[in-house]
Amino acid sequence: MTTSDAARIDLPALETVRLRLRPFSPDDARDVFDYASDPEVTRFVFWSPHTTVQESIDFVNRHVQLAGNGELASWAVEHAADRKMIGTCGFTWWRPEHGKAEIAYAISRQYWNQGLVTEAVGACISYGFDVLKLNRIEARCMPDNIASERVMQKCGMRHEGTMRQTMMVKGRRIDLKLYAILREEWRKSDES
Repeated sequence: MTTSDAARIDLPALETVRLRLRPFSPDDARDVFDYASDPEVTRFVFWSPHTTVQESIDFVNRHVQLAGNGELASWAVEHAADRKMIGTCGFTWWRPEHGKAEIAYAISRQYWNQGLVTEAVGACISYGFDVLKLNRIEARCMPDNIASERVMQKCGMRHEGTMRQTMMVKGRRIDLKLYAILREEWRKSDES
C-alpha cells in the first residue's frame, strides 16, 4: 500500500515493560539474520530461512524505505535489557476504509517462551486501535503453530475459523486459523 492509497503512517517507537518496538535501522541486518536464518523460527512463517546476510540486509532496507515513505512497515522488536533486535511485529496489511488490519510477528528462538511476543503484539494492537483507529485486527497461523495461537488467545483474539488450503507456502497448500479482536473487545479486556 502506498501513501496515495491511505493516510501516511509515522511509525513511532512503542515501549513495553521489556521491549522497544521501533523503526528498523540499517544496523539491524546482522540481528535479523541471526533469527531469520533459523529453520525453527521460519518453520511456521510464509517465508523461507535467510541463507545469506544480504537477504537480511534487503529485508531491513525494504522496511527502512517503507517507514521513510510513510508506508506500512513492521517494527523491529528490541529487547530492552539486552539492547538487541530480536524480531519483528507489525501490520502486514491495513485497510483504513474498512477499519481493519492484520498483524504478524516473528522472534528469535533464544527469546521464546518468555511472553515477549504477547507483550509486543499487545503494544501493536493498542497502537492499531488507539492511533490507527481500527475496528478489527486479525492474525493467522498454521494449525500446528500452537505457540502463535496462544499469543493470539492471550491478546484476547477469538478463533473465527480455519481457512482450508488458503495459500501455497513453501510448495504446499496450507490451512490457516483465523483469529480477530474488535475494538470493543479490546476495551473490555483493558477494563478487567
